[in-house]
Amino acid sequence: MAGKKIIAVVGATGAQGGGLVRAIMSDKGSDFTARALTRNPTSDSAKALAKLGAEVVKADVDDVASLKKAFAGAHGAFCVTFFWAHFSPDKERAHARNMAQAAKAAGIKHVIWSTLEDTRKWVPVNDTRMPTLMEKYKVPHFDAKGEADQIFTDVGVPTTFLLTSFYWDNLIHFGMGPKRGPDGKLAITMPMADKKLPGIAADDIGKCAYGIFKKGQEFVGKTVGIAGQHLTGGQMAAALGKALGQDVGYNNVEPEVYRSFGFPGAEDLGNMFQFKRDFEDYFCSARNLDFARSINPALQTFDQWLAKNKSQIPLE
Repeated sequence: MAGKKIIAVVGATGAQGGGLVRAIMSDKGSDFTARALTRNPTSDSAKALAKLGAEVVKADVDDVASLKKAFAGAHGAFCVTFFWAHFSPDKERAHARNMAQAAKAAGIKHVIWSTLEDTRKWVPVNDTRMPTLMEKYKVPHFDAKGEADQIFTDVGVPTTFLLTSFYWDNLIHFGMGPKRGPDGKLAITMPMADKKLPGIAADDIGKCAYGIFKKGQEFVGKTVGIAGQHLTGGQMAAALGKALGQDVGYNNVEPEVYRSFGFPGAEDLGNMFQFKRDFEDYFCSARNLDFARSINPALQTFDQWLAKNKSQIPLE
């Protein structure tokens, strides 16, 4: 690994970070190597990354000293936060600040910050089109990340702001897969009407991030967005049905119905889908498919992702 540029990857055992570590370590002849940051280096996920040749180090986004130590000597850093682990916008911002300060202290040459829009720029807090949550957010898991963009800028680290998309992996892990209705038929449920939802394989986020690092300084200071495809709920249902070999319908519900489902984060996600539905033109154009493919030629379509992952989708 001597002479290779180290990319320190926060959340290396998670969806985005893991994809990046695997992308770096599978590119044997490259100028890069991965340093995988995790709170638990002894976990099975961490051991799997070590087997690929990645350097695995202990670090915690709550502990800026541990981040400074883990970033030391690295060329680049991939920074991501974990809203669904704690549901706290304040923690998101604190973690972003810790990562930005650690990157500055370590002299990191290129940070990729995995971010999302601050939806309040489109739907202000006093706008009644969707409810305000936690007193000052519309889509908390978006708004806190978007708000934290300024932290990286203010701290003065060379940053690419990477807008991500809906993970198709949510159909496996996040309870968004097809469910059986009273009639016994499978359906997916989203408040998207006939609007398109930018989606991507989580692994491809890491591959796209690697493509950005390989471009050097080209995208420093810029906001770029990625997706594998833009699909309507109906198109997703049809693709699921074809892959699973049985009919899958699409339940288009109103956002207020989705917000009422009662699972943790239902209100946040209901508002999120409403934002994506109501601002479809902006949201899709900000996630350019040609750009994503230019930095990740192996970018998967939904059909390709389904071919690999359909057996993991729980059918309830």
